[in-house]
Amino acid sequence: MSYIEPVDNVKSEKIQEILAECEKYNIPGDLFLRILAHVPGYAESLYDAMKRSFYSGNVSHKLKELIRIQLAYISGDRYSQSLRSEIAQEEGLTEDDIQSACDDFKKSERFSEEEKWALSFSYFMYREPSKIDSKFYKTGKLFYSEAQIMEMGSFIALHYGLQVFMRTLNLNSIQ
Repeated sequence: MSYIEPVDNVKSEKIQEILAECEKYNIPGDLFLRILAHVPGYAESLYDAMKRSFYSGNVSHKLKELIRIQLAYISGDRYSQSLRSEIAQEEGLTEDDIQSACDDFKKSERFSEEEKWALSFSYFMYREPSKIDSKFYKTGKLFYSEAQIMEMGSFIALHYGLQVFMRTLNLNSIQ
């Protein structure tokens, strides 16, 4: 049982629309939104931020999905670990890619140097932040624009923070 119960009978039309989108794309999971539905306006704003971070910008959706799942493993959020973006799968994301991103991605032949940099960015932000220095960013600029680096950094911060919160709700028992 979750520590905060999901709203079963969502009354807000906007939240109902969002839940339909969640079902269509599978990110974020509907359980997340049904818990946030206790405060509909806040749920709408958070969903909007998540949707914009995931579905817009100039970093590939597939790479963002790899980062999101890698973060779920780092944060220990098993609920978010279990979700898969339909769009990323259509772009060719496989379970082997995900496993590699969550294991020793630096040695994996599955990823380009630029993808390894992005996965390192995600990993280092939460495991070894002192490794993100001017030299690290200089290397990142070989692969990505400053706007793309900011996009990834914001994406990482938003999704990791939400995953840590979700982990505290004990969602694994009600999937």
